[in-house]
Amino acid sequence: MPDAVETQGIQAQVPEPPVQPSSPYARTSAVARRWTGRTPFWIGVVDLVLVLVFWALSTNHVFLSLKSFQNIALDGAEIVLLASGQAMLLGAGLIDISLPATLILSSVVGGRVLVAVSGTNAQVTAGVYPHLGLGIAAGVAVCVAVGALVGLVNGLVVTRLKVNSLIATLAVWSIALGLAQVVSGDTDVAYVPTALQTYFGDTSFLGLIPYPALLVGVVVIGLWWTLTKTRFGMRTLAIGSSKQAAERAGLKVANHELLLLVMMGTLAGIAGFIDLSHFASTDISGHTTDALAAISGAVIGGTSLFGGVASIGGAVLGALLAQILNAGLVTMNVQPYYQLIAVGLVLIVAVYFDSRRRTRR
Repeated sequence: MPDAVETQGIQAQVPEPPVQPSSPYARTSAVARRWTGRTPFWIGVVDLVLVLVFWALSTNHVFLSLKSFQNIALDGAEIVLLASGQAMLLGAGLIDISLPATLILSSVVGGRVLVAVSGTNAQVTAGVYPHLGLGIAAGVAVCVAVGALVGLVNGLVVTRLKVNSLIATLAVWSIALGLAQVVSGDTDVAYVPTALQTYFGDTSFLGLIPYPALLVGVVVIGLWWTLTKTRFGMRTLAIGSSKQAAERAGLKVANHELLLLVMMGTLAGIAGFIDLSHFASTDISGHTTDALAAISGAVIGGTSLFGGVASIGGAVLGALLAQILNAGLVTMNVQPYYQLIAVGLVLIVAVYFDSRRRTRR
């Protein structure tokens, strides 16, 4: 409403000053500040700097090649998938450290079913798989189902028995790994058809993107959309911010947490199938650092270890940070265990800054 003043008994209208449109420079600066204020942006910058450093230091600059990036995408597909799921869990104030055992158990059971359905013992021993398509379909379904079942057990222990998620998933990790060893006889599954590796696990779409990385990319986009665009994602972060407030607001917190843990187990089952297809075998003695890598990737990428804040894109970039380090060290003939030291140091710094941000808020 324009202001009015009295002049000799006549009411005169004083026009409002015109609204000055913001300049393009101001709008650009605001966008720049918004992006540079985010942790994922800086992790992406670190990733880029590492790529350039390893490119400059590698012999004949082999690090900056299509094959090098394909190897990073293929080797990092499982950790990127697990880190993205872990970001959603941490956003809700939960954590799952049973991932390595869930992955191994799903790959072992899925691999045995795949081999059994593909042909008789005599046929698969001779390298003949008359029912290969059916066997692969059964193997995929079983890997995912086993992962979801382990996630369900985690969820029931956490939500029904009221056990802290760290302790619950630690216990389930031990149980799942023991079951994997019992089912497999503590030996890797033999006679997995190499066609699974040839046509999926170790090949690329149009010669560019490895199929496992492409599959993970689709799943990660789905997780990002769920977290940022749906009520499920909003409720996930609300529970992580304050479980008591979420309960008072009428949210069914226990059911939501159960769904999140089942989702995490399902992702581990998918990772188990990717692992099976990549190596055409299982890896019972491996994956010991997968839980650390997934949690580190999520936290380094800006997800809060204390709940309420999560970033799927940041988790992807954080997980790729470790893969770039590993690939770069291998290219330079440096022992890759230095990667663990570097990732551990970065994780400490990330958690420190996360604590500082919480204190300021």
